[in-house]
Amino acid sequence: MIALIQRVTHAKVEIGEKIAGTIDQGVLALIGVVRADTPANAERLLQRLLGYRVFPDAQGKMNLSLQDIQGGLLLVPQFTLAADSKKGMRPSFTPAALPEQGRALFEQLLRLARERHQPVASGVFGADMQVSLCNDGPVTFWLEG
Repeated sequence: MIALIQRVTHAKVEIGEKIAGTIDQGVLALIGVVRADTPANAERLLQRLLGYRVFPDAQGKMNLSLQDIQGGLLLVPQFTLAADSKKGMRPSFTPAALPEQGRALFEQLLRLARERHQPVASGVFGADMQVSLCNDGPVTFWLEG
């Protein structure tokens, strides 16, 4: 599984005119699922999302995790992260998980996140979403689980 994470002061995801999820300070994680992913990948990615040290300590060093600051986690499914863009001018989505597998693993990640951390918000798998955020730093990382 893939996560493109951004440290944010706030973020939200909307579907049409309705807010599906919103957080204040925390991490926005765009989530991609590839065909080879398993439930173990969801577990490992969640550990990394919650424990990855991207927030500054008192000395300004990135030594604090999302759990340390008790920040929000906004999970947004984004199958385009699994694209193969090595050749040509059009991405190939062959590496991406099939919709049923992608939905199941995203929902597992979301369920586990809600069991282990609060607050957690999310987008909706397969929906046309608009994501708004204020990237703090900017700080952005690519994680794999």
